[in-house]
Amino acid sequence: MTELEAGLEAVLFAAGDAVPVERLVAALETSREALLDAAAALENLYDFENRGIMLLRLEDKFQLCSRPLYAEAARRVTESRKPPSLTAAALEVLTIVAYRQPVTRAFIDQLRGVDSGGTVAGLLEKGLIEEAGRLDVPGRPMLFRTTEAFLRTFGLSGLEELPALPALEENEQMEIAVDEVPDQPPSEIITLTPPQPSVGEDALPPDAPQETE
Repeated sequence: MTELEAGLEAVLFAAGDAVPVERLVAALETSREALLDAAAALENLYDFENRGIMLLRLEDKFQLCSRPLYAEAARRVTESRKPPSLTAAALEVLTIVAYRQPVTRAFIDQLRGVDSGGTVAGLLEKGLIEEAGRLDVPGRPMLFRTTEAFLRTFGLSGLEELPALPALEENEQMEIAVDEVPDQPPSEIITLTPPQPSVGEDALPPDAPQETE
């Protein structure tokens, strides 16, 4: 292990969270290219030696985390940090945000055909989505996007790793309704199947007129 690789390991271990590449470059006083090479070498070393930790890339950030093989043992030690349990409605809303972000709540309601306020609030509380400014239209509705926690939960390094969607019947240029929701929802809603979170037993079907979080 080179000095730069060891330094990167130490910084990420001390940070305990995802750190932007530019901050790592500044902290280790190196170039971006050298930092990325060190990160790749460190990732390969952990994989080759089957270490209990691994280097995770989240878009333009790096983080040290435990290897999924030992997730159950790690969970027994950190029982308070349980993975979020998502209902079918929550997965549906999360899918819309992931593929169309940033989006307003009215846009989500328009696609689903039901009020999604409670579901959006629940995803905000779980840290899977976050506020992303306001849309520059009358009323200035809040925009939402996915977070780093979303990427970690679904085992993604970046949004470009999301599986491709089949063609939707709705118009891609559909206007975002701010003040009203149409009577008829689109005929097809695509849902994302996560590798880790479980769907709650009390989940309502996507076409239910009301939902409870």
